Amino acid sequence: MKKIKAVIFDWAGTTVDYGCMAPVRAFVEVFKQYGVEPTIKEVREPMGMLKIDHIRTMLKMERIRELWKETHGREPGEEEAQALYQIFEENLLKILSDYTDPKPGVVETVKRLRRSGIKIGSTTGYTDKMMEIIVPKAREKGYEPDVWFSPDSTAQKGRPYPYMIFRNIEALGIKKVRRVLKVGDTVSDIKEGKNAGVWSAGIVVGSSEMGLTQEEYAALSPEEKEVKCKEVTDRFLEAGADKVFYTIEDLGEFLLG
Repeated sequence: MKKIKAVIFDWAGTTVDYGCMAPVRAFVEVFKQYGVEPTIKEVREPMGMLKIDHIRTMLKMERIRELWKETHGREPGEEEAQALYQIFEENLLKILSDYTDPKPGVVETVKRLRRSGIKIGSTTGYTDKMMEIIVPKAREKGYEPDVWFSPDSTAQKGRPYPYMIFRNIEALGIKKVRRVLKVGDTVSDIKEGKNAGVWSAGIVVGSSEMGLTQEEYAALSPEEKEVKCKEVTDRFLEAGADKVFYTIEDLGEFLLG
């Protein structure tokens, strides 16, 4: 993995939006509008997927499906998924600009990678419309990948499909998939990388898988932090991650020394 020529990062929870809070907030609110309150675990389980696929996955969860039947008298289907998504998108677009701060170490590490000749790509579960809000705001704050692709560029086939990664590889001019490292904060990210045949790594601290704000994580004791980090590491490894880094600085040290 030392001959990496491109790193393809995820966005929320990996490079911006510590803890991946924006979509969580929007998902919880839209389900509550329909009389069904999801748990944070249920909300985070499909994280990283195309957002409509995320909603479809949640609607198929046994507890949510049963609650929906009790509340609405029938099982939810595609019609309900589309209705939920419309409200979700409206809610998310209203708050996204507040969740564009780069995570600690991102700006500096990306600069180091670039100085070493490593190209920076990105994939996301957000749509182009959402990215039109995020990308300029993140740029103002010092972070911008060389290229980015959403599921809108791959006929709505988001993670765990590998096609967004392939679009990055093409745009960045990389010849060999084993010269590419995909980095994300969800199990969907890991699967996306594995399905593309590239190296696949997880970022632990500030990830959706951990699900803590920066303040909540800072308030933990060293022992508690280690337990949380190990739990997330184990989930990434079980999903097939080739490598797990606690922070993006750890990733930089591993690649550049």
